[in-house]
Amino acid sequence: MSTLKFKKLTDGAILPSRGSERACGLDIHSAEATLIGIGERKGVRTGLSVAIPDGCYGRIAPRSGLAIRHGIDTLAGVVDSDYRGELVCILINLGETPFEISPGDRIAQLILEKFDRLEPQWADNLDATARNAGGFGSTGI
Repeated sequence: MSTLKFKKLTDGAILPSRGSERACGLDIHSAEATLIGIGERKGVRTGLSVAIPDGCYGRIAPRSGLAIRHGIDTLAGVVDSDYRGELVCILINLGETPFEISPGDRIAQLILEKFDRLEPQWADNLDATARNAGGFGSTGI
């Protein structure tokens, strides 16, 4: 089995883990106490850094339970493979009440995704598709 290496940056940091055997995401825990007001966005520290493998990036994704119960979502969640700083989860409170976070609370999940590192270049034409330039509802309801 392959491993994903994390570095503990604070005493209270918790090693991410999966909530179930087949879970895709690793649960990420808060390393601090904080309050996110209604409509507020806040960077929440995790006390961790991670070595994402080359050819992958880490995506910070919301936890469905926090989203449905409290309206908590994530923003700007890309962790590049060459980043070694602290993971900070940018959370936004779209709910109707302030949201309190305690140290150790599960606040987001880290999902590794593979990608191709393609070089951008200009082209005079692009391949045609059935959809072409149709957007914003052009494929139906």
